[in-house]
Amino acid sequence: MNDKTIPVVIVGAGPTGLTAAALLGQYGVECLVLDRWESIYPRPRAVHLDDEVYRILGRLGLGGQFAAISWRCLGLRLLDREMRVLAEFQRDAADGRHGFPQASMFDQPELEAILRAGLKRHETVTVRGATEVTALTQDGGAVRVGFADPVTGRPDSVLARYVLGCDGANSLARACIGTGVKDLGFAQRWLVVDVAATADIGQWEGVHQVCDPHRAATFMRVGETRYRWEFRLAPGETADQYADPARLHPLIRPWTKDIPAGELEVIRAAEYTFRAQIADRWRDRRVFLLGDAAHLTPPFIGQGMGTGMRDAMNLAWKLAGVLGGGLPERMLDSYQAERKPHALASIRLAKLTGALMTQGGEAGNLLRRLAAPRLHRVPGLREQVLDSQTPALRRSDLVVRRPWRRSLAGRLCPNVVLPDGRRFDDVTAGRFAIVTLAELSADQRDGVRRRGAVLLTAAPGTGLHRWLRAGRADAAIVRPDGAVLRAGRDLAGLCAALPAFGAARFRP
Repeated sequence: MNDKTIPVVIVGAGPTGLTAAALLGQYGVECLVLDRWESIYPRPRAVHLDDEVYRILGRLGLGGQFAAISWRCLGLRLLDREMRVLAEFQRDAADGRHGFPQASMFDQPELEAILRAGLKRHETVTVRGATEVTALTQDGGAVRVGFADPVTGRPDSVLARYVLGCDGANSLARACIGTGVKDLGFAQRWLVVDVAATADIGQWEGVHQVCDPHRAATFMRVGETRYRWEFRLAPGETADQYADPARLHPLIRPWTKDIPAGELEVIRAAEYTFRAQIADRWRDRRVFLLGDAAHLTPPFIGQGMGTGMRDAMNLAWKLAGVLGGGLPERMLDSYQAERKPHALASIRLAKLTGALMTQGGEAGNLLRRLAAPRLHRVPGLREQVLDSQTPALRRSDLVVRRPWRRSLAGRLCPNVVLPDGRRFDDVTAGRFAIVTLAELSADQRDGVRRRGAVLLTAAPGTGLHRWLRAGRADAAIVRPDGAVLRAGRDLAGLCAALPAFGAARFRP
């Protein structure tokens, strides 16, 4: 038993937990990551992230490493059961508003390897594998984290000021805080197939969605030699039935007919149940839920893992500010207020997308055959389908906006290139920023500096200038996670509303 109090203990070393640890490490916050697996979980699960999540990797200094293992996704193609193209939405080759591809494919174990390697630069972060967390007990100003060696069963524990439950769908942290889970009415069983090929299979390098209620399917290239298929299982079917290559290969032959079966290595064929669920409470005093512990998203818009990494980005800087003495502890209540509605919107969109693509029986098939080829005529639809921008965060103590009024508040400031060639995130470096069209007075500039913030004046013609003008604002307070706290035309009021942020130490 160790009675030294660790500022943050993170339960779970998946992408969400590792991202939270790295973000906290950048602020010099001591944290301990506990995971039941000895090392990286070997099975790939997530395969997609957008440019907003890619931006988080860039913030961690891992953008270049991720570029080396990821594959740009060119868009979405809708197919009927005979593999005829119903509609195609192609992305532009240019990077998105944050300086990264709007859709990237990858192999999750490779991403986790990059995240773990990145933690080595933070001396305040420790990862301990082969450790089964058994209990979380809150008592006053700390949480007792009980754990055991899964081999010997030897018990131990540590004290933590805060605990982040990043421990997945069957979360012990969620059980320990006694919160319920709301089922949002979606459960489908799918066969997930990962294949390595020694030859390029020669398919269009976007997502292929077969819109068929009898055998809905998804295909995508996820790397130089890796491919992913997903097939909806019929009642009574199981993944075990497809362990036989004679049954599995006919499913993927529409895409691999020109490749000998001997050149296709099946890495995995496993059954997953896609669900839509969300936890009732994401916080109980000093314990927080993140990632799959807080929400489960069907995969149709590729936001499951990214939603968890957004959770980490939202919470980490707030914890750093509270632990550093700059932010009041009540600001941590903004985590659920902001993230739960955002995650719920993503889940609902994924459910809708899945229903439009895979449900409706023969009537649905007929409607898709009639409507899909005409979708390109709908003004702005291509942009809506391919746009990676997620909704604005809801109001909280750290998102100030008037109801029903258009505002930049709650939206991400774009990671634009500044006049000196650096990007916005490189300059703000995990701090608050005031972005303004007008020059500040000497007193206002001093106030910004005293609060540990960055001042950026948006010159005409620059990306920040266009962004403020489009948002009908003369200035904005941008938080350390890139979201806008408040925007408007009252420059003096914005300067006065800038929070003091005590987590001044930041190391990329």
